[in-house]
Amino acid sequence: MTVRLIAFYLPQYHPIPENDEWWGKGFTEWTNTAKAKPLFRDHYQPHIPADLGFYDLRVPETRIAQAGMAREYGIEGFCYYHYWFAGKRIIERPFNEVLESGQPDFPFCLCWANQTWTGIWHGAPNKILIEQTYPGWMDYEANFNEMLKAFLDPRYMTVNGKPILVVYRPTEISNLAKVADFWQELAVKAGLPGLFLIGMNHDDNWDPRPHHFDAAILEKAPRKIKRIPWRYPLRKLDQLLKGSQLTIYDYKDAMKHMLRKGKIDYLEFPCAFPNWDNSPRSKLNSLIFHGSTPELFREHIKQAIDIVIDKPAEQRLLFIKAWNEWAEGNHLEPDLKFGKQYLEVLRDELRAK
Repeated sequence: MTVRLIAFYLPQYHPIPENDEWWGKGFTEWTNTAKAKPLFRDHYQPHIPADLGFYDLRVPETRIAQAGMAREYGIEGFCYYHYWFAGKRIIERPFNEVLESGQPDFPFCLCWANQTWTGIWHGAPNKILIEQTYPGWMDYEANFNEMLKAFLDPRYMTVNGKPILVVYRPTEISNLAKVADFWQELAVKAGLPGLFLIGMNHDDNWDPRPHHFDAAILEKAPRKIKRIPWRYPLRKLDQLLKGSQLTIYDYKDAMKHMLRKGKIDYLEFPCAFPNWDNSPRSKLNSLIFHGSTPELFREHIKQAIDIVIDKPAEQRLLFIKAWNEWAEGNHLEPDLKFGKQYLEVLRDELRAK
């Protein structure tokens, strides 16, 4: 074992009644992906999938092909987004079928994506679709029991025997330390040695220890770096009229700010980005890392590997965001422009260690 690569996995590739109601019959993540258009000169859009095509995650052969490809290029497992809204689960079918069928035989863990869903995908960020609420201990227990089915699966990824659970927005849970303790008690009662709790660190200084979490993942937005100017008067006027803000960074500059440079005294794992461009969802209100290439990603992933390579073997976790967030321009899955080059970079740099 050198580095334990874990890729975040988005299950938003099959129709659900809620999306049919909000956005129209048959809406999936592909809807925005396929209709994306360039917003400025040399803007790479749309991203068109290559080897796996415009897949439907209700098809087991697709899920098996994804896992086979990920394994071939050195990814240890997927971190599936888990959507729980006060007793209601959303887009749960693909993972439920992975769990029930035993296929693919590929490691996984969960990330509770505890965010309110808004209409930002269609330019309506103030429209609330599903609000993330925290109604109390019975709900925390129900959420734990829903995830317990996964924790007990032999494919579930662990650190020192403890199932990994990522919480995407830990700071939104007001009594987080008590929730962490409660979940640990439930895990022990269920016959587990506990949970390995990881919180996403969006603020650059979130210490997991006071909240009784084991570690953090640094998902850091670039700050204080030069934006790329764009000169399209009519689009700028449209942006002003809609109150939007199109932010464009050079990927080469942005990647230098996405990883921890200094020393910290708590356990934190890096999160590497092959790219970021959510313009298919957010249009003129998007954040774009412009100019990502496999060779620039190679520099980024080398630095990320160096951060974890000297940790104890079980703790050499390196998260990749993401395996398949296509409408955010953020995917390792092959596209028509670069093919498997980003995956080949991962495999080569892992072998180099």
